[in-house]
Amino acid sequence: MTERASNRASTRASIRPSTIADRFAPTLVAWQRTHGRHALPWQQTESGRDSGRDPARNPARNPYRVWVAEIMLQQTQVAAVIPFYRRFLDRFPDVTALADASLDDVMRCWSGLGYYSRARNLHAAARHVAYRYGGVFPDDPGALESLPGVGRSTAAAIAVFGFGRRAAILDGNVKRVLARVFAIEGVPASAATTRRMWSLAEALLPSHDVGHYIQGLMDFGATVCTPRNPACGLCPFHRDCIANREGRVAELPHRARRKILPERRVAMLLITRGNDVLLERRPPTGIWGGLWSLPEAVRADDPGELRSRIERFGDVMSLASEPGFTHGFTHFVLQADVVHARLRETSPGVQPTHLASPPEPMRWVDRADAVELGLPAPIRTLLRSRL
Repeated sequence: MTERASNRASTRASIRPSTIADRFAPTLVAWQRTHGRHALPWQQTESGRDSGRDPARNPARNPYRVWVAEIMLQQTQVAAVIPFYRRFLDRFPDVTALADASLDDVMRCWSGLGYYSRARNLHAAARHVAYRYGGVFPDDPGALESLPGVGRSTAAAIAVFGFGRRAAILDGNVKRVLARVFAIEGVPASAATTRRMWSLAEALLPSHDVGHYIQGLMDFGATVCTPRNPACGLCPFHRDCIANREGRVAELPHRARRKILPERRVAMLLITRGNDVLLERRPPTGIWGGLWSLPEAVRADDPGELRSRIERFGDVMSLASEPGFTHGFTHFVLQADVVHARLRETSPGVQPTHLASPPEPMRWVDRADAVELGLPAPIRTLLRSRL
């Protein structure tokens, strides 16, 4: 046994894990009451109206608003979510309004928040609740998990905050806290490590004050036990935390080996005709699924191929390369070249259509209206800068 491993064993021998587990929930609840977040917009809803009451003590939470917040908070930080959350609820105040809306409307409100499959799933789940459950959310975590886009941890959070149910969560913040306090080895994304963490999360769940406890886990991971530079000096577990005692805070949780993301290069076709710009609705699945974007070509370095493709929309007055952009996705990096084609206004081609007509793969849109559609953030930025 190495000296470091021997020190670890000695350190752990001086701490009874059961003692840490016994103190974990009450310590976290006490911390949350004093230091946790209590004024987030989705924490102050009662029967659909702001209540001003502490959410963990409020049994009459609005599950619709809780659900919208939990979906938006997936892979997105609180500060970025808040303005989108407020605008979304102004437009869709309840699950029936969301279910009755068009996907275009939903994507327009979501545009800029990213991870657009969440918006498509939100719309599909709203219709599921409206038509199958009569507009009333089920309070059982298992039933909630059957909704599109709702996983086990999200379902538990909705059940806790929306209905006062007792259920454990295991999001990224919670995984990090558990990995450090209890020195859980292994990459959290692995199936074996995830199973261990779920077992521990269930075992630590208190019999009461569940709302404060779950909120405390979220708050603590987001504000104290952060991925980098955690505030260990402010941590109520700094004496018990095995990672802190062993000097392994930076090491835990273990990280998967970072992959070099491949690059994908495309040509974005900015085709304009007078005040109109040609937009194309992307397929319902895949990147930017269901959003409006610019037509694409595989290559921008073949003017003949590009002109041939563009000429089917009208007579080309000019064709020029313009500065492109780079945009990172989870699995690849998009390198977009931009080719601006100006067509004659009187040329035959794709005719303007009213936005309320049935969706089509392509349509001409007035440039003033284009930026109000559901567009990917980099495309909206591009249009605002070029038109």
